[in-house]
Amino acid sequence: MIAYKKMVINTDFRKIEEVLSRGVEQVLPSKEELKRTIRRRKIRLYLGIDPTAPKLHLGHTVPLRKLQEFVDLGHEAILVIGTGTVLAGDPTLRLTTRPLMSEREVERNIKTWKKQAGKILDFSKVEIKRNGDWLLKLKLEDIIRIASQISAIKLFQRETFQRRIRIGQTVLAHETLYPLLQGYDSVFLDVDLEIGGTDQTFNMLIGRELVQKMKSKEKFVLICPMILGIDGKTMSKTTGNCVWLEDSPDQMFGKIMSIPDDLISAYFELLTRLPLDEIKKINPRDAKAKLAKEIVRQYHGVKAAEAAEKEFNRVFKRRKLPKKIPKFEIKEKNLNILDLLAKTKLASSKSEAKRLILQKGVKIDGEIITDWRMSVQIKKGTVVQIGKRKFLKLI
Repeated sequence: MIAYKKMVINTDFRKIEEVLSRGVEQVLPSKEELKRTIRRRKIRLYLGIDPTAPKLHLGHTVPLRKLQEFVDLGHEAILVIGTGTVLAGDPTLRLTTRPLMSEREVERNIKTWKKQAGKILDFSKVEIKRNGDWLLKLKLEDIIRIASQISAIKLFQRETFQRRIRIGQTVLAHETLYPLLQGYDSVFLDVDLEIGGTDQTFNMLIGRELVQKMKSKEKFVLICPMILGIDGKTMSKTTGNCVWLEDSPDQMFGKIMSIPDDLISAYFELLTRLPLDEIKKINPRDAKAKLAKEIVRQYHGVKAAEAAEKEFNRVFKRRKLPKKIPKFEIKEKNLNILDLLAKTKLASSKSEAKRLILQKGVKIDGEIITDWRMSVQIKKGTVVQIGKRKFLKLI
């Protein structure tokens, strides 16, 4: 347990205003009311994340950082790992039912979560809880009592379900239970505030209604914006456009350098703690490199950030091969190019390999490959390159 009573709250008006403004889409029911509350007393708040994957990405860091900011103000914070809710599967923004997960998959996914989240959260001041500890103990009468508080019409009116119905997809009964289960977290934890992304607004508001009806108190909802991935679309493990916290410094630096220019400002504001006035002074020509270096520094340290910048410049500005190239042992002397790319896992399938070649995205020893029917003579030390950042040396 954490000795929250020893923590003194910070009532500085400017600091509170920054916490409730930077990286915040909306505060419900009122930003001003929450501001008055946290200046008057210590509050209890939480952020919940379902372990649908073993890795956290930069998108997760936006609400994680906001949770830590409240800790820095002296408030009581909880990170809830959704070991119970994940078994039902969050239907938010999904056009099809999310595959059900086993408890074994959940445990595998959260194995390194504390280490990853610890790059942002101070776990000497933030408590970790698993909602499976209380959700999996609910009896039928408990579930009926919770469900009796919320209109079924409201659950089915959510845009995710309406979109599915319009395109002829089904909505399974257990999916309507998800917001009730997430909402009950707020009741069980008796929180004053929940933090989450814009995709979680519906679920968090269901939790607010449950708190009002079952605890006779108000619950604030702080909504953080979702960041876009390296392809300009919402960052998601499904699309593979993520910058992972476990990416190597070189991988992280390179991915940030590949984002569309119009995302630089949002990345600075949401993913760094650099003062906004300092960000405005950065030369636009240097902004992306500055951003990449700052993000790598946060998760890997100053030396790693400097080395990643040098390696990036060496490979992409001076057109040199990376210093460290993964190796793949291969016994064949000759292989069709499609077979080679599939065998080395540089392409997920022959069809993807063909697509990459037709897009002129494949090089062997620096030469662009244009014929997907060609046979490759395998030599030790041959370097195969996919796109700008994926290299493999054959041995």
